[in-house]
Amino acid sequence: MSSSLLLLTVFAYFAALLFIAWYTSRGAGEHAYYSGDRKSLWWLVAFGMVGTSLSGVTFISVPGNVKNTAWNYLQLVIGFSIGYWIVAFVLLPLYYRLQLTSIYGYLEQRYGQVSYKTGSSLFLLSRLLGATLRIYIVLFVIHSFLLESSGVPFWLTSVVVLLMIYLYTLRGGVKTIVWTDTLQTTFMLTALIGTIAYIWFDGSLPNPVQQLSNSGMTTIFNWDWKSEQFFFKQLISGIFITVAMTGLDQEMMQKNLSVKTLPEAQKNVIVFSVVLLATNLLFLLLGALLYLKAGSLGLTLPAKTDELFPTLALQYFPAWLGLVFIIGLISALFPSADGALTALTASFCIDILGIRQRNWDEAKQIRVRKSVHSVIAVLFLCMVLWFYWRQDQTIINTLFDIAAITYGPLLGLYAFGIASTRMVHEKLVPLVCLIAAGGSYLLKLNSAELFAGYKIGFESLIINAAITCVGLAIISRPSDEVS
Repeated sequence: MSSSLLLLTVFAYFAALLFIAWYTSRGAGEHAYYSGDRKSLWWLVAFGMVGTSLSGVTFISVPGNVKNTAWNYLQLVIGFSIGYWIVAFVLLPLYYRLQLTSIYGYLEQRYGQVSYKTGSSLFLLSRLLGATLRIYIVLFVIHSFLLESSGVPFWLTSVVVLLMIYLYTLRGGVKTIVWTDTLQTTFMLTALIGTIAYIWFDGSLPNPVQQLSNSGMTTIFNWDWKSEQFFFKQLISGIFITVAMTGLDQEMMQKNLSVKTLPEAQKNVIVFSVVLLATNLLFLLLGALLYLKAGSLGLTLPAKTDELFPTLALQYFPAWLGLVFIIGLISALFPSADGALTALTASFCIDILGIRQRNWDEAKQIRVRKSVHSVIAVLFLCMVLWFYWRQDQTIINTLFDIAAITYGPLLGLYAFGIASTRMVHEKLVPLVCLIAAGGSYLLKLNSAELFAGYKIGFESLIINAAITCVGLAIISRPSDEVS
């Protein structure tokens, strides 16, 4: 595929996003940037959230990892689906009852200012690392396979793409993101289904069902209790990952909170949980088919599994399918970046700066919010470049490792707050969170030696949250002792 065709595709796509941003933000006040005026359609939010949740990590890393872990990832996804029911019927009612714009306002009402700032800071760190990691993998593929041979440096690729995202998110906020995510999810699913159909029907796999069955790559359940892929470890981890990375994540929840009523928001989450399960199953099917296709072509597999899909799509598939892949990949990139950029801006302005409590006129609020938006965009660029220089792991594992460290204390704060009425000594809350994150990470590193070969995997998130809860209990006192 020529670089000129790629650039034309990217700029056409960007023009469509700019038009949507302009159209959806007409006549909207500053409040609409944060909440979408609570007028979003629930089914639109549900569909758009598919693209946000999957991102470039799922698009590239999940199919590539099938060779290593077969379809074991589906165990985690089943846990995800269960976790969304907890979000729908435990957390959403809480957020709607308190009429929150930022979900971390709950921590202020439950504990106080220090816990509120701690929780929102954990989110800012979590989303900054997670979002930039997702952005990195897509930019790396676009650059490595299409632009590097033309002498374009990676930093320039990153600057141009992030500048595009910055421009169309600067004004529209949540109201725009709901619509752009819908467009991007459509393109991503089109690329996924189109690639599966091509491999299935192109004649290179005479009996794909039989070949899939014989390949050993479609095994879902792992019953080895020492394995990181053990079924119950994956299932329970999936539940808590969803509660933490969706239910306690401002980016994901601000879209749900932009829906007018609680029942509609709950309907959105439940429908989304079913669609997400089906979509991930398709990505796993794609991964198995990609490996079978590579085998039929007699190809030497790439050293990094994350490079399998782009290698086949851009070097061995027809040009039209390569173009579909690029559009799908871009569609996986933009929801990861635009929603995160908007959510981080909103969280910093509301939670850290307290912009809604200051006596600033709307013009000053807009100036401050745009300045914060710009600074975060620069941070995105710096983090993407850092991952480019340092990244050498499978992205999907790296992403969940980061989540376990940063979302664990946040999960503990909410769990303790909801399950008990005890009050904490607030000045010690940041210390408890730091000890929990560091302690759970050390346990994971040394788990095989400490626990007779048992390896801690994604459940380190639960351990992190549990240590946080124990720490909060130690520094707490009954609520009736509060003067």
